[in-house]
Amino acid sequence: MHGRVHILNVDCAKESTGHGSPMPLLVHGGPGRAGGGEEMGGKRGVMHYLQRTAIQGSPDMLTAVTNQYMYGAKYVEKDVHPFRQYFEDLEIGETVITAKHTVTETDITNFANVSGDNFYAHMDATSLEGTIFERRVAHGYFILSKAAGLFVDPKKGPVLLNYGIDECRFTKPVYPGATIGVRFTCKEKIEQEKKNADDIAKGIVKWLVDVYDETGETVAIATILTMVKKRNQE
Repeated sequence: MHGRVHILNVDCAKESTGHGSPMPLLVHGGPGRAGGGEEMGGKRGVMHYLQRTAIQGSPDMLTAVTNQYMYGAKYVEKDVHPFRQYFEDLEIGETVITAKHTVTETDITNFANVSGDNFYAHMDATSLEGTIFERRVAHGYFILSKAAGLFVDPKKGPVLLNYGIDECRFTKPVYPGATIGVRFTCKEKIEQEKKNADDIAKGIVKWLVDVYDETGETVAIATILTMVKKRNQE
C-alpha cells in the first residue's frame, strides 16, 4: 500500500532512478501506477493514499510542492529583514546571510560563567586525552545563542516571541579561532486560529538555522519557531 510521486526536471534528471521504484518495498509497477496489481478502485484505492508515499525531486521542486523549505533549495533574499515582516509577507525560502563572529577562549569562559556549564571539554584542556576533542571546545548552546545574536533583528516588530525549538544538532566541534556565520531561512508557516475576538491574529513560523564555519561546513543546525503577528492589528 505504498507508492511514489516522481517529479522530474532538469535539476535532478541525471540522478533519477527512472520510472521504476527506487525501493523494493514500495508497490509500484511502472509509469502512471501501471502494473503490480495497483488498481485504484474501492477501499484499496482509498487506503493507498493513507500510506506513506515518497516524493522524489530536486530541493527546489520539493520546496514548491510541500510548501516547506528543503535543505539545498535556492534562497530568497530581500532588502528587509524577515523579523520586520508580518506573517503574510514572509516567503518560504526567504533567507538572511548574517555577519560573522570569530569564537575566542574568552567567549567560552564567559558563557561558562553565565550558564554554570563548566563541563571539562569546555574548561579543562588537561582532561582531553582520549576524547574526540583536540582542545577546549565551544559550548553547543553558546553556538546556538551566538547564532541568535547574529540573526535576530532587535527592534520591536511583528515577531511576538520565541516559541521553541523543534530540533537541533551540533555536527562539528567549534574551537577558538573558528569563524561562524548563519544562514537563517523561513522554513514553514503555520496558520493559527483566534480563540476569541480579542486575540491577536498571528501564525507560527519555523526557521532553519544553519550555522557554518570558515570552511563552509555546517557546525550546528536547528529548527526554531517564532510567533509572528498578522497585518492590520489594532
